[in-house]
Amino acid sequence: MKFPLWAVVVVMAITALFSSCIEDGFTTSPDDVLAFNKDTVAFDTVITLQGSATKQMVVYNRSNKQINISSIKVAGLSSKGHFFLNVDGIRGDSFNDVEIRGNDSIYIFIEAYLDEMEQDAPTLLEDRLELETNGVSQNVVLTAWGQDVIRLSGDTIARNRHFTADKPYLIYDTVFVSERATLTIDAGATLLFHDKAAMRCAGRMLVNGTAEAPVTFRGDRLDRIVGSTSFDIMSGQWGGIIFTPPTMGNVLKHLVMKGSSIGMHCSAYGDTTNCALKLVNCVLTNSASTCLATAACYVQAIGTEFSDAAEEVAYFAGGKVMASQCTFTNNYIFKVPSLPILNVFDVEFSNGTIGRIKAYFDNCILYGLSSEINEGNLDNFDVYLRYCLLKSSGQDDAHFINCVWDADPCFLTDREKLLFDYRLGNESDAIGKGNPALCPDEARYDRYGTDRRANGAIDLGAYAWVFIPEEE
Repeated sequence: MKFPLWAVVVVMAITALFSSCIEDGFTTSPDDVLAFNKDTVAFDTVITLQGSATKQMVVYNRSNKQINISSIKVAGLSSKGHFFLNVDGIRGDSFNDVEIRGNDSIYIFIEAYLDEMEQDAPTLLEDRLELETNGVSQNVVLTAWGQDVIRLSGDTIARNRHFTADKPYLIYDTVFVSERATLTIDAGATLLFHDKAAMRCAGRMLVNGTAEAPVTFRGDRLDRIVGSTSFDIMSGQWGGIIFTPPTMGNVLKHLVMKGSSIGMHCSAYGDTTNCALKLVNCVLTNSASTCLATAACYVQAIGTEFSDAAEEVAYFAGGKVMASQCTFTNNYIFKVPSLPILNVFDVEFSNGTIGRIKAYFDNCILYGLSSEINEGNLDNFDVYLRYCLLKSSGQDDAHFINCVWDADPCFLTDREKLLFDYRLGNESDAIGKGNPALCPDEARYDRYGTDRRANGAIDLGAYAWVFIPEEE
């Protein structure tokens, strides 16, 4: 049977095409080595006795021929660290005869599991990923910072207890501070909360952070989501902090609380004489619901930032609220907030009585993606905003006193770049607009240690303005 000339030409062309694209032979030349997309696989802080996130690297074969990696293994240089590999869906610490086709690549996935370091401070561990091809050895550096922690799982703190800054506390489930106990937390301490973990306090909590050494409440994911983006931007990583009756006298200074599901809650038995919760130079941010919610209690907030929540940033149901030099703002990134930044209202108790709200917001900023305060006439409420900056256009009345309307605080924030810095820019309308008489002594220094009274005038919000030189 004879084939037409055009068919022979097509077959020859196809054969030539495939032979030029696919080379079935293996290269044995020591000049044909591997290429990598990185020379170091670096893990962020890894909690000891708890597996890390998975990192990945790409191994390239730049040759036209297939290449055989005779050995892939972790050198095992550290007795405290274990790096596990995953190649072609198989987990281990060594592999043999891994093939890569010409001009192709494979992924290697790497996990770290670290034994206890027996150290308070993070400890750097280094190892080496070794690959051998055609008699040539190549290395990729593996690094991880191991952090020992103190673990608490469903504990009840029944007597006075002290949390130090020596090493972080890792909390599973819900830790309960009982009615007669006081939990004191030193400056610089860190509390890490596992998924859905929370703290419930019927007693008293004293947080003694400072500008130099704040206290941190956050989730236990210390790695990064992707690239340089950390889990700090993720809400809903853990439960929250709940103060329940008969709690009283909680004082939290220089606390940074972020990434929770429900934020901080505080309720009391309608006692508006004794302060149930006092926040000084704190940051409550990035909540999957509300950053702060209180019911029928007396709460003070001084120099504190309430920022970024799926619902209200703060709501106060009944009770007494005294907020001075605070910033209430919402630039939540996972959805556009539909509720107001601040919600204040009376509360009805189960016996039918009404708990009235009495609230003063002095020298504060209310600014963000949604309306500043719940809609409605405040004539029937004891709610007063004095010397506050608002985004909305409006005018003063009996409840809005000497406010700065239709204004922009010029925060150092770029939502698209995931930069959330609520200090004031040079062009801020909040600069010098505060009333010194409404700035309590405890608010003289903001959480960065900047003196609000240094220039004679008082800036609005949680942060005193510091001039930012223009870039040349």
